Amino acid sequence: MPNHKSAEKRDRQNEKRNEINSANRSRLRSQIRKLREMIDKGTAEDAKQALAGTISIIDKSVQKGVLHRNAAARHKARLTAHVNQLQSK
Repeated sequence: MPNHKSAEKRDRQNEKRNEINSANRSRLRSQIRKLREMIDKGTAEDAKQALAGTISIIDKSVQKGVLHRNAAARHKARLTAHVNQLQSK
């Protein structure tokens, strides 16, 4: 239990940020998982369309501080490579 008013406020702020960060992280992971499922199924056109949305969500996650920019670049590069490989088949 916090002993000071400022500590109580910090607890409230941390709780609120935790909810926001959890929601953003969940949205990111769900979108990446959906794209990977499309890649596994082999639907090239659907995967290409989903890739644009996924990259957008990854970029927003970097801006919100959910994901490090290097990790985001790695995700985008790997997902793009998989989609390109799927289209070349």
